[in-house]
Amino acid sequence: MTQATLADAPATNTPTSVPKIGFVSLGCPKALTDSELILTQLRAEGYETSKTFAGADLVIVNTCGFIDDAVRESLDTIGEALAENGKVIVTGCLGAKGGKDTGEGGGNLVRQMHPSVLAVTGPHATQEVMDAVHLHSPKPHDPFVDLVPAQGVKLTPRHYAYLKISEGCNHRCSFCIIPSMRGDLVSRPIGDVLGEAQRLFESGVKELLVISQDTSAYGVDVKYRTGFWDGRPVKTHMTDLCEKLSDIAALHGAWVRLHYVYPYPHVDHVLPLMASGGVLPYLDVPFQHSHPDVLKRMKRPASGEKNLERLQRWREACPEIVIRSTFIAGFPGETEAEFEHLLSFIREAEIDRAGCFAYSAVSGATANDLPGMLPIAVREERRARFMEVAEAVSSAKLARRVGATMQVLIDSAPALGRKGGVGR
Repeated sequence: MTQATLADAPATNTPTSVPKIGFVSLGCPKALTDSELILTQLRAEGYETSKTFAGADLVIVNTCGFIDDAVRESLDTIGEALAENGKVIVTGCLGAKGGKDTGEGGGNLVRQMHPSVLAVTGPHATQEVMDAVHLHSPKPHDPFVDLVPAQGVKLTPRHYAYLKISEGCNHRCSFCIIPSMRGDLVSRPIGDVLGEAQRLFESGVKELLVISQDTSAYGVDVKYRTGFWDGRPVKTHMTDLCEKLSDIAALHGAWVRLHYVYPYPHVDHVLPLMASGGVLPYLDVPFQHSHPDVLKRMKRPASGEKNLERLQRWREACPEIVIRSTFIAGFPGETEAEFEHLLSFIREAEIDRAGCFAYSAVSGATANDLPGMLPIAVREERRARFMEVAEAVSSAKLARRVGATMQVLIDSAPALGRKGGVGR
């Protein structure tokens, strides 16, 4: 869970002052890009921003509704904004939880917990949010369009940015409720995606992080139709997208990094691009588990039986590739033997960076109805065992790089690097 807020400016209370909007962004990078779109529109229309609730004319809270902790944080933040300001617009995944906003509360969780909020929308709802802002804090008469940079308003540091290529997901994993909040897959036109990428690179971005719910599925919903970029036809497909992003990045000495990549066969075609330096040799692949029976209960799109072979093939094509993944320990019905299978997979697959969640029942997820729900203590114990193995594997792989010289993008370097630094 991440949170981003905007800087403050002196508050005024005169009727002729420019309206100031407080903004809190919670959740994943995909939610962050939604926040950036809203903030860009606010800036384009001349609104100012405030980092304090009390100094704002109203507050927008972009929420997360995936796991229980995220729901609690979102509801608490809404409550704080109401207490300090009183005028709050809610958007994001939590806004979609429990049904559409009827204005009367109905089945909407946010309305039930905080009935005094001004409006509630779901995710990627820039226009609906702006309509609510216009209603409750009318926009200035003279928009300051020149204050908006070409790349839009960003909440990330200047040297990197997220590029969202699609919304929603066609999978129906039993532990996940994202499709019920963000809908089915909707791929952005490839010309729009490449245009945004070019503007970001031109603004000084040195690393572009490609994100979606399923990056590998880009274009499936439009049957990989042909779009246009720079006057030339380009297929709406992951591999074609990566090739063009690589070309644009090379002109600016920048990097492209892929996130949320499912291990589909066509991902193999991106590996030569990684080996040649066109795309960073890095894949964020959400395996979730290794045992075929657990994956079937999870309703994952890949069985897992060929993942070791696929990883071996990727490393043969690109020896420098780094694999990051996330897993769930203690999924309903998981036996000790199935968990040991997962630990063996981590060792044999040599996952460079692995994270693990103890299974948490998400309201509305079909996995909650599966038999064999494990005690919380067992789930947490397995998560701890998993991380012990994963950290040992990661340390061993990092040790192989000792003495190597490589290019690093610096995130921070206090005292001009005299006190060390953090890079990627």
